[in-house]
Amino acid sequence: MRIMGLDYGSKTVGVAVSDPLGLTAQGVEIVRRKTENKMRQTLARIEELIEQYQVEKIVLGLPKNMNNTLGDRAEKSLELKETLERRTGLAVVMWDERLTTVSANRVLMETGVRRENRKEHVDEIAAIFILQGYLDYLHNQKDRTVE
Repeated sequence: MRIMGLDYGSKTVGVAVSDPLGLTAQGVEIVRRKTENKMRQTLARIEELIEQYQVEKIVLGLPKNMNNTLGDRAEKSLELKETLERRTGLAVVMWDERLTTVSANRVLMETGVRRENRKEHVDEIAAIFILQGYLDYLHNQKDRTVE
């Protein structure tokens, strides 16, 4: 079963997909739009990727504040969750994405990507971190039921 991870930003959506066994997350692309409210093409592209990779579940990053409250970006992510569920018929799991963008930037810095080029990759890497966190959680849940 393949799972898709999404990092939803004001003008981009980072996309990652799991391998068929659900062990690892790979980056796919960043879907870009000119303005925040122009979602039609973005949703159409996500639907194409769902079909292409035969995705059965979506994990969407929930950008909580550091004090665990939900702000404006989190509310927009919850709205996207409802839209994705309605349009795709797939379950959408919300996943705490605090510090994924910070981690993604750190990885890009450590691998020598220049500052001006980091924006091109950071959302896709954040989507990988979101999805990999969820996959690791599922794997750990399976390990506990075996004990």
